[in-house]
Amino acid sequence: MRLHRLTITAFGPFATTQTVDFDALSTAGLFLLHGPTGAGKTSVLDAVCYALYGAVPGARQSPGASLRSDHAAPGTATEVTLELTVGGRRFEITRRPAQQRPKKRAKGFTTEKAQSLLREHDTERADWRALSRSHQEIGEEIGQLLGMSREQFCQVVLLPQGDFARFLRADAEARGKLLGTLFDTRRFAAVEERLAELRRAAEHRVRAGDERLLGVAQRLAQAADGSSFPESRPGEAGLAQAVLEWAAVARSTAQERTDIAESALAAAESRRAAARSELDAANELARLQERFADTRLRAGALEARRPERDHGQALLERAHKAELVAPALALRDDAEEAHREACDEYDRTRALLPPDLAEAGAEQLASLERTMREELGALDAARRAESRSAEITEERAGLDRQARADEEILQDAAGWLADWESERQALRDRIEAAQDAATRAEQLAGRLEPARRRLEAAVRRDRLEAAADDAERRLRQAREHANTAHETWLELRERRLRGMAAELSARLVDGEPCAVCGSEAHPGPARATEGQVEPAAEEAALTAYQGAAKARDTVEREHVAVMERYAAAREAAGGAGSGQGAGQGAGVAELTLLAEELEREYTEAHRLAAGTHAAREALDRAEREHAKRLAARQHAERRVAARTSRREALDREQSGLRAELIRARGDAETVAERAGQLERRAGWLAEAAEAVREVDTTALRLKEADGRLATAAFRAGFDTPQAAAAALLTDTGRRELQHRLDAFQAEAAAVADRLAEPDARNAAACPPAATDAARTAHDRAERALRDASAAASTARDRRAELGRLSRLAETEVRALGPVREEYDRVAHLAGLTAGTSADNERRMRLESYVLAARLEQVAAAATVRLRRMSSGRYALVHSDARAGGLRRSGLGLQVIDAWTGSARDTATLSGGETFFVSLALALGLADVVTDEAGGVRLDTLFIDEGFGSLDDQTLDEVLDVLDALRERDRSVGIVSHVADLRRRIPAQLEIVKERDGSAVRPRVAGALGD
Repeated sequence: MRLHRLTITAFGPFATTQTVDFDALSTAGLFLLHGPTGAGKTSVLDAVCYALYGAVPGARQSPGASLRSDHAAPGTATEVTLELTVGGRRFEITRRPAQQRPKKRAKGFTTEKAQSLLREHDTERADWRALSRSHQEIGEEIGQLLGMSREQFCQVVLLPQGDFARFLRADAEARGKLLGTLFDTRRFAAVEERLAELRRAAEHRVRAGDERLLGVAQRLAQAADGSSFPESRPGEAGLAQAVLEWAAVARSTAQERTDIAESALAAAESRRAAARSELDAANELARLQERFADTRLRAGALEARRPERDHGQALLERAHKAELVAPALALRDDAEEAHREACDEYDRTRALLPPDLAEAGAEQLASLERTMREELGALDAARRAESRSAEITEERAGLDRQARADEEILQDAAGWLADWESERQALRDRIEAAQDAATRAEQLAGRLEPARRRLEAAVRRDRLEAAADDAERRLRQAREHANTAHETWLELRERRLRGMAAELSARLVDGEPCAVCGSEAHPGPARATEGQVEPAAEEAALTAYQGAAKARDTVEREHVAVMERYAAAREAAGGAGSGQGAGQGAGVAELTLLAEELEREYTEAHRLAAGTHAAREALDRAEREHAKRLAARQHAERRVAARTSRREALDREQSGLRAELIRARGDAETVAERAGQLERRAGWLAEAAEAVREVDTTALRLKEADGRLATAAFRAGFDTPQAAAAALLTDTGRRELQHRLDAFQAEAAAVADRLAEPDARNAAACPPAATDAARTAHDRAERALRDASAAASTARDRRAELGRLSRLAETEVRALGPVREEYDRVAHLAGLTAGTSADNERRMRLESYVLAARLEQVAAAATVRLRRMSSGRYALVHSDARAGGLRRSGLGLQVIDAWTGSARDTATLSGGETFFVSLALALGLADVVTDEAGGVRLDTLFIDEGFGSLDDQTLDEVLDVLDALRERDRSVGIVSHVADLRRRIPAQLEIVKERDGSAVRPRVAGALGD
């Protein structure tokens, strides 16, 4: 990789466009990049990195940092362009970061997206050819060409001495991180991580299997007798065998206990059967004795109740006699009830009458009722007057509602008509705008079609331009081929003509005349010379020439046809093609923008013009609404006048009706209320007259019923009617009394039967039954049977459960075997690659082991330059000595001092020694990384700072080493403040810091005459 030219605009401290010609600086092989602090020396290197990778070095790529120069003018865009050669191909990379720029058609700023452009120089056409504008494609292309990432580039090409000085003093872990980013050993770290993941997964599976097995063991312990399994942990050796042995012992113990429990169960069942027989016999004896004793008690109770039974029999007989008086008693009770109800009704109606009518008779009350009925009939006219008054009131309310509605119509019409002129003018303006849009749409349509044809012609022109170039090339080749064939044929023809004498002499025959002179004698025929052209060769050359000429004519016709189409397309497009200079014709992009702009304007105008009909309809609707509003207002005004006359007529009519109603209502509010009063009073009088007549009638019927009752009681044998009524029983009472008498008789018969039973008499003669002792013995035998049954069932269940769990444990052990073997194998590999296994003597991780080999190569490459820089004193060697404690090993570095023959750690170097050792390490690392990246040649390197710590002799030796890099056609740029380097290095690039931004000033010895 060689850098040629860097152009920076508005980047970092550079406000304007600055150009760095690396070709001129590289002629001396070694050049100096210097300037005051903050001028922008490092920004030049940042620009190189940004152009290649789209980002500055990682240490300066802070979040939110802007690459744009604070000194740049608002209209100047930030841009970096780099020309370089990689793999024999010359490229130009242009990048613009995302940045703020002023808006073109408004005030303020807008964000412009990041842009990238990759071009390659075409040596045949001596022009640049665009390859891509995609950030991703450009990044992938540059990454493939350079063969290294941005981090590798910054370490290899932009050699940061401070980083390598820290690298010398760092421990193995820090060195591993840096080397890992440079040599991309992620795949080895991925192998370590993958093996660790496999180990964790296998360990998890083993632990899960052991936990399942321990769970089965705990369940075995619970199923056995509740004893706990011996304390064990998942992953413990011999766990599976211990579980299986413990399960076998538990199963044997459970079988013995099951046999014992079943024997105990059989004995308990026999004892329970004997106790049950004894209990049944005792219960039967107790039942018979209790039955006999209960029967004797019932017989005594019957004798005690016999007087009550006799009294009930007498009451039943008197009730039968009293039933003969029952009809007369019922008739007298009905008459008394009717008389009492008539008296109650009379008292109620008398309370409704005025005091002066309280003692009035039936005839007087009926006369007053007829008088009120007549007055009620006279209220019909008043009812009609009241109904008419209500109708008038309702009609007036309707007139009021109509008045309010018309008032709303008038107000709405007034409000709408007030805005009519402005609304009509707006609609007319809308129609005019739509008509203007229609006119503009027609004009744009006339311009749009030519623009489309011109765009199509431009596309054909650009397409035919390449075809024309190809046709021109083929025509040139065809002409050259035809000319070559023609010259070949002429040359052969000329040579044949020169040897024609020999050709003719070959045809001479002795005695036959010569075709040229006619002589039959041929004394000295010409002889063929070397290179004599045969007629067939000339004929073949002629045929080749004719074929080439024919092909040339065909190509010429094709060329003419292509050029004619190209000229037509160019003419139709309005000028030269895209490859011509500016101002000679419109490009496809420009015509595309023009056509799209016309299309947008035509679409907008057509959209506005399409609203003409809608605007006219809107105006028509508004005018119809205007006429409708005027008509509504006029009708409302006429209705208002008509309602005024009608309201006056109704007022006069209602005034007359009110006087009539006042007379008819009296003290009532309405005629209906007055009619109700009269109706209620007439009803009260009618009810009172009827109540007086009913009292007199019921009193007469009651007197007649008393006489018939006294006669019936005497005939039935009772002294008084009251005695007959007292002896009378209700149906329910008679049935209950008869039921008690029947129950007494049935009880007496049942007691006599039981006292005659022989079993009960025999049981009564025996001693009392011992049921409690028999029941106690039976309950004890029953409990013993249940306990024995439960113990046998528990023993059988325990035996079955232990068998099932033992089989489950065996299944788990068989399944766990392959898992544990896999874990042992994976854990061994993971421990080796992670450096934690005892077999890994140096505790080196796999990635560290690979990086140690790379570090050994770097140390060997660095030693070549370090010996020259230190006059053969120092050499760098890689150390894989084991570190103390738990630290990793394998990435150690030591310096061999040839003067003392001893080795020491790189952290003990002085400041100057650290610089040139780190420089040698950086150069060696650059060579190794370059080879690792595919051998891409790095022709341009930069070294940043550190030279101030060297003495003059060491500085000369370091510069000699850097100058020796030119042997490999390299150029090295040194970034430094050291003033002595300005004298030693003639090729310089000075960065000048100014108020309005920094600037670059190249100083090349050859160019300045130094």
